Amino acid sequence: MATLPEFTDVQAAYERIKAHVTQTPVVTSSLLNAWLGHTVLFKAECLQRTGSFKLRGATNFLHHYCQTHGLPEKIVANSSGNHAQAVAYAGSMLNIPVDIYSTESISPIKAAATQDYGAKLHLFPTRLEADAAVAAAAETEGVLWIPPFNHADIIAGQGTAVLEAITQTSEHTINAVFTPCGGGGLTSGALLTTRALIPEAQIIGVEPQNANDASISLQQGSIYTLPAPAQTLADGAATPAVGDITFEFLQQLDGFYEVNETQIAYWTQWLQHLLKLHIEPTCCMTMAGAVAWLTDQPKGQTVLVMLSGGNIATSTMQQIYAVDYLTQPPYLD
Repeated sequence: MATLPEFTDVQAAYERIKAHVTQTPVVTSSLLNAWLGHTVLFKAECLQRTGSFKLRGATNFLHHYCQTHGLPEKIVANSSGNHAQAVAYAGSMLNIPVDIYSTESISPIKAAATQDYGAKLHLFPTRLEADAAVAAAAETEGVLWIPPFNHADIIAGQGTAVLEAITQTSEHTINAVFTPCGGGGLTSGALLTTRALIPEAQIIGVEPQNANDASISLQQGSIYTLPAPAQTLADGAATPAVGDITFEFLQQLDGFYEVNETQIAYWTQWLQHLLKLHIEPTCCMTMAGAVAWLTDQPKGQTVLVMLSGGNIATSTMQQIYAVDYLTQPPYLD
């Protein structure tokens, strides 16, 4: 297995990419805080360029590579959408052609944005087929493969979102950090950064019950691969398996929650309403994990929730709002 990244890699990544990414705000809702009896701080990476935190990892990977190897002739990547957009954008900034390999179920809005950034899109019936195709393409000389999560430079880049958030909230005592977990890149970077800057805080991952490969992996102590494509509103967390590097970090977490589809729709509606932001269900589900944790804590906790993206297809929005959950305000049991 490759060498695991360290916090110094996150710090180096931040210096490397800060001129190329947006410093996104940390927001809160006084009404939600009053309802819950706790303070919830949200890092709004939905306002990042390309609409997600993925730009951080892709930019760090590409610029670190170019510093040591020069510009590649072509870039390839495999992604369900947000990583695809990030790689397409990062490549376009350096005028490098980009080919993206994804599934036919990719969100139409993410597919369109990827192509608008100039990338060529190759679609396959399943994620495993797309992964195999990108691996084959990466064998060509001069082609650089930017993986979606299982690489030290990707993890370090994603960790800069948490580094930035902790710096922005230094007046608060943060008791726990919550991240959505797909392949585990953001969660791994969050663990590295949280352990270094606020070691007394817990770091907790959240994933869809319908795509619970990470949860099963943690329970059985080895990486589990979903037998079929996951059907979940949280499409950004529908990866079939975590990586060998990210799994090493996931095993160090203080907690991990699975969230059902009703909870995902519920929190997407409420966070969009309360924060007035266009937020993906993939990260809105993280709030369900935070509430489950807060239910067992004394009043007055402060938690940081990573809002990882804001790219949502119209069809997904229709599913989310098929039932009106805004008549049921969020209170702790």
